[in-house]
Amino acid sequence: MTDQHPSPPPSPPAGSNRVLWWGAAGSGLLMLAGLGAFAYASQVAAGRSAGADIVTVTLADKVCQPNEIRVPAGATSFRIVNQTDRAVEWEILDGVMVVEERENIAPGLSQTLTTRLKPGTYAITCGLLSNPRGQLVVTPASDNAAPERPALLAFVGPLAEYQVYLALEARDFTRKAEALGEAIRAGDLAKAKALYGEARAPYLHLAPVAGRMADLANTIDPLATYLEKREADPAFTGFHRIEYGLFARSSLDGLAPVAQKFEADAETLRARLRTVKLAPDDLANGAARSLRALADTTAGGGTELYARTDLADFEAVLAGAAKIATLLKPVAEEAAPQPFASVDARLSALRARLAALEGPSGFPAFDTLGAAQREALASDARALAESFDQLNTALGTAGDNA
Repeated sequence: MTDQHPSPPPSPPAGSNRVLWWGAAGSGLLMLAGLGAFAYASQVAAGRSAGADIVTVTLADKVCQPNEIRVPAGATSFRIVNQTDRAVEWEILDGVMVVEERENIAPGLSQTLTTRLKPGTYAITCGLLSNPRGQLVVTPASDNAAPERPALLAFVGPLAEYQVYLALEARDFTRKAEALGEAIRAGDLAKAKALYGEARAPYLHLAPVAGRMADLANTIDPLATYLEKREADPAFTGFHRIEYGLFARSSLDGLAPVAQKFEADAETLRARLRTVKLAPDDLANGAARSLRALADTTAGGGTELYARTDLADFEAVLAGAAKIATLLKPVAEEAAPQPFASVDARLSALRARLAALEGPSGFPAFDTLGAAQREALASDARALAESFDQLNTALGTAGDNA
């Protein structure tokens, strides 16, 4: 057997062939460099799904995978995959404030959301409310361009009026929470059932702002579905614990201390709303957020799992969003007439769809609606939320967390 040695690389050809040879060699080097950069980017951008500008977050085993996510400031899309055996929600939190959320993500399914985030460190929920939270780090955008801010003067009036509206609704909520608590302590089951819905309406009118206060929302309005031990969980408090006693068990047993805490939480919410600072983008943005949450829960079977009064809830959330549209109307009709017309038309369509379901004695129980009826309501709510988002952009108020 003769020894075989690798042949030396051929000498570059002369003339025009030399140029072609160096071009091919350069292309190969660029390809290798590109592969190296791709591999590096794949390691740095943990959580981003391959081939798409979407960050995938998987909820499994009481943690988020990945548990720490890094994204640049600006618009980011998230795909939330639920690999648990429970319907869950996913939230981005700035302290106790909800920046963005998706409700009722069914087991084995996923939902997506797109949001604009400013630089900072946020918490993310990972399945059940009792689970440890993950972390979302938003780094400054590479161009360091400061976002254009809206002219504030035009929004002074709407913001001031909305603060008054919040104060009045919060006062109404605390009074009706107290009345509900008094009926429970007096042992009047029938009266407590009647007052339950009356207390619910003003709270849901506050949803665009109150729904962002995660700590209070998780004591005033937590769903048993999102708690480890469901109805037996100590964290099952507020509205739905009272609802469970009144409508599922037809009993006031054990509700007196629940009502007492409920009243205290209502007063805490009222005090916090007195000092909350709102920016122009909080108006349309808050309406859109509350409508998307409403769409998620409506399509998923509702939140009033024992009283089945979800259509009354739907009406109350819609009223809160409609108030924001009314306040923005003087500015929007001049600055963004077409986007505002879309909000107005979709708001009217959704009101008409809801009104068509109401009979002489009020709304029917939510579980009597067919799947197509529920999905139609949810679809209209999503469309209205999208119109509010477009209005925010057209008004120049689509700020850091639009």
